[in-house]
Amino acid sequence: MTPFRLYPLLMPLLALALVACQSEPEGITLDALRQQTHIHGLAFDPTDSERILLATHHGFHVVGADGLARQVSHETHDFMGFTPHPQEAETLFASGHPARGGNLGVLVSGDGGQSWEQRSTGVDGPVDFHQLTVSAADPEVLYGAHARRLQVSRDGGHTWQVQGPVPDGLIGLAASGRDPDHLYAATESGLFMSPNGGQRWRQLHPERRPVSLVAADGEALYAFMLGVGLIRAEEATRQWEEVSRDWGERYLIHLAVDPEDPARLVAADDQGRLLLSTNGGQDWSTL
Repeated sequence: MTPFRLYPLLMPLLALALVACQSEPEGITLDALRQQTHIHGLAFDPTDSERILLATHHGFHVVGADGLARQVSHETHDFMGFTPHPQEAETLFASGHPARGGNLGVLVSGDGGQSWEQRSTGVDGPVDFHQLTVSAADPEVLYGAHARRLQVSRDGGHTWQVQGPVPDGLIGLAASGRDPDHLYAATESGLFMSPNGGQRWRQLHPERRPVSLVAADGEALYAFMLGVGLIRAEEATRQWEEVSRDWGERYLIHLAVDPEDPARLVAADDQGRLLLSTNGGQDWSTL
């Protein structure tokens, strides 16, 4: 066969190769990413737990099994309040700021973070929810904190109403996996819980120390308390136990539980390092 006859056959193969190269952008190491930006939220990819989703100050990234981070969206937003939908694997929620400034309101992605659109501006918005959480007990219920007020949506983020003030020194929010009206708050003065959607708050842990994160995975609660370490409780009992100490001056700021393996956790510390545990948070290694 002459080269001229081969050419039409090779063109589709070349086109497929180009598409494959374009769909898998070149990645960077996590150390390089840490030098460029900082993490505002993380989660395991529900469709592939070897992949970790990262919402950062400069766009949305995915860490693959090769340990490299790739930006999966052309948007370079400052993604705040990142939280995945507990049932729809490709649906993600976020808020924050566009690169040009201002507030983004409530953002939703239906394709795993590749594209984003504004679902709502929130009350007196567009809001910037630094803390945003969706209830695994009822995914139509979302909570967000903006301008020291707690807002709630009961229709998947389309409409919002103000519930009341947030606890002083709010750092993180986690909606219950058992009751959509139960809400947990990490604050500068301790760990708090609301039994009625944020209208009233009570202290949940006797220690009045700063809590840098709180996370709920449907069955268990996790929190990181400065000076104590990582603690855990079954949400049904809320009896806290220490999981790991000896953190020194370090502390965790984000944590997620693998939906396929509750003993597998990923976390980000205050230095922007990604950490992995395979035994429920007792031991950690750097990703």
